Amino acid sequence: MKLALALAALLLVAACGTDDGGRATDPAGSPPTASPTSPSAGAIPPADGEVVTRTLATVMDTGSPELCLGPVAESYPPQCRGIPLRGWDWAEHRGAFETSGGVRWGQFQVVGTFDGATMTVTRATAEAVYDPADELGPSGDAGIAGPQQQEIQRKVEEHPLPGTLSVYATPAAVVVEVVHDDGSLQAGADAAYGPGLVQVHSMLVPVNH
Repeated sequence: MKLALALAALLLVAACGTDDGGRATDPAGSPPTASPTSPSAGAIPPADGEVVTRTLATVMDTGSPELCLGPVAESYPPQCRGIPLRGWDWAEHRGAFETSGGVRWGQFQVVGTFDGATMTVTRATAEAVYDPADELGPSGDAGIAGPQQQEIQRKVEEHPLPGTLSVYATPAAVVVEVVHDDGSLQAGADAAYGPGLVQVHSMLVPVNH
């Protein structure tokens, strides 16, 4: 609750500023504004119990394994930055990953515990046997458009939530994808902008979602 109140205060201060430099937003939904880099700085809430990646995610290993929950550069090998993975063993996933120049990577749905910085793996499902029906998308139907949506998106981009991976607009809301939200980030965004106008989309969700 303290995190939510602090976040709300920060966002309210940001929202009170004046700036005429609005940016155009496609009402059908604009692409994410993040690049394939590490999550934004800040205190990411830890998870209480096991969590699972909301969709398939890239496990990238250029020296130590990382879980990339945000954008991945379409190069060969691909490039991304993510959260460290503890307990990952490539030997358990033979045939489910690629290698090039000492780099290993693959697509997996990963289950484990998350302490706010590192994910400790308990099990993983490879892309070949993954069921897309398990995926969850943003929810809500608050509905905003035009200058209000553009202003909210700009403020959220200027003052990112802890662990922000991308920010984009839909006809319903400004969606913020984050590494993990225990509910406190959404509560702070609701308090700052109004219920549902900013939808915090956690990429790690409880196993029994």
